[in-house]
Amino acid sequence: MALRGLQIRALISGSGAAVETWLDAERNQLPLLAPVGLGLGIALWFLLPWADQRAAAAIVAAALVVAGLTLNGLSARMLVWGGLLMLAGLGVAELRSSSVAAPVLADRFTGDVIGTVDEIEIASGRDRFRFILSTVDPALPRRVRISVRGAAITGVVPGARVSVRASLSPPSGPSYPGGYDFARRAWFAELGATGYPLGPVVVVSRAPAPTGPLAVLEQARERLTARLKAQVPHVAGTLVAAFVTGDQGGIPEPIAQSMRDSGLAHLLSISGVHIAIVVGMTLWLIRRGLTLVPWIALRWPVKIIAAGGAALAGIGYTLLAGGQVPTVRTCIATLIVLVGVAAGREALTLRLVAAGAFLVMMVRPEALLGPSFQLSFAAVTGMVALYQSRLGQWLAHGARDHGWLFRLFRSGLALVVTGLVAEAMLSVTALYHFNRAGLFGVAANLVAIPLTEFVIMPLLVLALLFETVGLAAPLWWLVGKAMGWLIVIAQVVAAWPGAVVRLPIMPDIAYAALVGGGLWLCLWQTRVRWAGVLPIVAGVTIALLARPPDLLVSGDGRHAAYLVPDGRLALLRDRAGDYIRDMWGDATAATTADVALADLPGARCSIDACVADLHTGGRSWRLLATLSRDVVGRPSFEPACAAADIVVSARRLPAWCVPRWLKLDRAMLGDTGAVAIWLSPARVETVAARVGDHPWMPRPAPYVPGKRRVVGKADAPAAAAQNWD
Repeated sequence: MALRGLQIRALISGSGAAVETWLDAERNQLPLLAPVGLGLGIALWFLLPWADQRAAAAIVAAALVVAGLTLNGLSARMLVWGGLLMLAGLGVAELRSSSVAAPVLADRFTGDVIGTVDEIEIASGRDRFRFILSTVDPALPRRVRISVRGAAITGVVPGARVSVRASLSPPSGPSYPGGYDFARRAWFAELGATGYPLGPVVVVSRAPAPTGPLAVLEQARERLTARLKAQVPHVAGTLVAAFVTGDQGGIPEPIAQSMRDSGLAHLLSISGVHIAIVVGMTLWLIRRGLTLVPWIALRWPVKIIAAGGAALAGIGYTLLAGGQVPTVRTCIATLIVLVGVAAGREALTLRLVAAGAFLVMMVRPEALLGPSFQLSFAAVTGMVALYQSRLGQWLAHGARDHGWLFRLFRSGLALVVTGLVAEAMLSVTALYHFNRAGLFGVAANLVAIPLTEFVIMPLLVLALLFETVGLAAPLWWLVGKAMGWLIVIAQVVAAWPGAVVRLPIMPDIAYAALVGGGLWLCLWQTRVRWAGVLPIVAGVTIALLARPPDLLVSGDGRHAAYLVPDGRLALLRDRAGDYIRDMWGDATAATTADVALADLPGARCSIDACVADLHTGGRSWRLLATLSRDVVGRPSFEPACAAADIVVSARRLPAWCVPRWLKLDRAMLGDTGAVAIWLSPARVETVAARVGDHPWMPRPAPYVPGKRRVVGKADAPAAAAQNWD
């Protein structure tokens, strides 16, 4: 027994020594784990639904710190810093959530809303106009968003005071567990309600002339956007506006979807490619221009001056583009690169990427959960890690003494490998957030990126310069043609068979395994990095084996959908909007979401209710759903409830309605939010179980009993209507 104890201690000691040796070999990579530790703490704060669970995570992080302080070596320091960074992530997320806390509407409101316009959003491509008001009524949230169908309203601009009779609602939660959470986004944007007008929007007082520099710049941006669309008409003009000022609102949805499916959507967001081109051109022009004068080249710090001018160009372009989060993030990273250039250091490294991610998460921890942050840093991390590897070094610098044909082959291979790495990194995030990803993005980008870098962007710069003297008409014509080519590339690639792969809801554990494995591969340099393949394989396997829910129910009980075994999604209400169809269709990877539940074999529906037998897993489940606002008499409805396995209603059902399994009425759904149901084996997931006690979880309004007309037999007792609403 004593011998066995000695053997175990020797094994532990040997393992500890091996870990220390490995960490020492990876010493230069250890700082890259700082954003990982911070991000882990932030992710835990958002993903753990209940306060006691988040407190337990903080205790575990503190225990890591204490354990590290009692040990020696690099592994001990890793424990200390890892625990501290996790605590910092938990703390910064809590602090950020508390700092943006604002009143949220408790229940639906209909009435006059008066306030000052803070922001506007014009989405002419989707026939929509939105504006955010700072309200004057203390009974309303401080900020509300009004959405209007149609074109922008004259006079409704930032600074204007408007009045409108509107219907407001609290920000809605996810349409299914794990789906897009607008309520969380609204919380951090300090939006307390959203709604739509019930009458005309009246401008009470016009917006004053802009006084601050940012206001003047915003007005100039709006004028430039209008000018660009006038100079380059039709769809091409909307893409020009997106490239120059970041305004994507005018792009028609079919074109935007083609850009996403072809892997070219990143070109529409002013980020890496655009700022890199502007900054790179400015850097080259200033440096070349100054070195043409020998006296200046010998006496002035040309590199520093060129980097400073390029930095000003990048900042100016960022401000002109509206200062959106991806643009600001890219600008910050570019400035750090320029500092490296001026100092004579390697411009783009994983440490730079890590510093950028760390800074963004410290300032805006909620960005970690958004697809924009994840897509940007996933692609950049993958590509930088590639070119810091042996393969990347060979692709970039190897075999310089070979002939031009071999160098051309190597350059083409570098483009393909870079595209494959970027596409692999992006596809994982796209499938997790959007349930779809383009497969041929590499092919599309091989043509589209050179077109953008060497044709579109230079033409845009020249056209903007010549526009100042009124001689840009030929250049705008060329810009329109080049944008037309870009649109054709997107449409052709998106239309290829198999261009888009779709997956149903990806389990969180699968995504975590894929992200963890990818980071392990990218951050380490020794052979241990290849251990990251194991979680990647596990994540892919879990994602592919995951089954979509058989039944989805919205948080208000008005909508439900059944995934037919043949892949079609049958909706309870055939007048369900495009949003619910698109979200649920993508979440289930349905072949179509245009089927009505009433049209399925065995379904029996009336104007008041619908009964359908759902066949899944070798057995039949009966669904009963109410449709109208009228009350069905107890003599007919009570037996229907008893015969049903699942009852769904947008109304509060009486206590005598007792189904065999689930009763999802207004009262229950007010507590659970949207529900996803798997029938074989039986399993239920709710939005409330995932959001927990986070402050943005929609809370049900207090119940106020109301009267409803009773339908059914004329002699039904009056008590049949009791407890219905």
